[in-house]
Amino acid sequence: MSYEDRISIATPEGVDLQLTLAGLGSRAVARIVDQAIQTGVIVALGLLAAVAAGGPGGGADVAGAAFLLLVFVVQFGYDVLFETLASGRTPGKRWSGLRVVRADGGPLAFVPSAVRNLLRLVDFLPGVYAVGMVAVLASGRNQRLGDMAAGTLVVRERGGPRPVDRAAAPAAAAWWDAVSDTAAWDVSAVTAEEVATVRRFLERRAGLTVEARARLAAELAQRLRPKVVGPPPHQAPEDFLEALAATKAARS
Repeated sequence: MSYEDRISIATPEGVDLQLTLAGLGSRAVARIVDQAIQTGVIVALGLLAAVAAGGPGGGADVAGAAFLLLVFVVQFGYDVLFETLASGRTPGKRWSGLRVVRADGGPLAFVPSAVRNLLRLVDFLPGVYAVGMVAVLASGRNQRLGDMAAGTLVVRERGGPRPVDRAAAPAAAAWWDAVSDTAAWDVSAVTAEEVATVRRFLERRAGLTVEARARLAAELAQRLRPKVVGPPPHQAPEDFLEALAATKAARS
């Protein structure tokens, strides 16, 4: 029997995406880990400020002001930095197997991350995230107020190896490899709309969870493979989609 909260999201690729929502327990563990890291950084900054305050002149006032500014940057910027640059995962979320995504399942951008973390001040009231915990329990999508305002979800990631992101390879080399392997493919039955769907997936896959990425790739490949003559029968779904997109681009 499963007690996980799961939701289904219709993606731009026309595939229903199943996501497992993070609960209070896993979110609390992630927050504790992140807060421990932040506290360690703040303590280190406090020690540096104390050393600087002992210098000549008005060093104490400058050091105190700089310390307060840096505390704000660490408390607010830590989450925004990691959520924006690390595919929605702070160190605590990564350790707990969680990720922040947009409500449509897409990758998190700077503005939604900034909104959800600014409203953390409200979710914390009157202490120990009381407002946030009530909101998570009352929300149908396990969202605290910051998530509701930003249009974000915190989801669980499944284990297993992460798909290789060949999009990170040099574009020219990837294009040549794909075209050279697919010279005999017949892709005439694949429509321009279907190719656009494949390209949308390839562009946004890096921000998806491992489970969502694999599911979308498999369903798109299953849908389009019967329309293509020539691909190897056991080609990996993402490899097939990459080759299909490259072949259509080369022949257009």
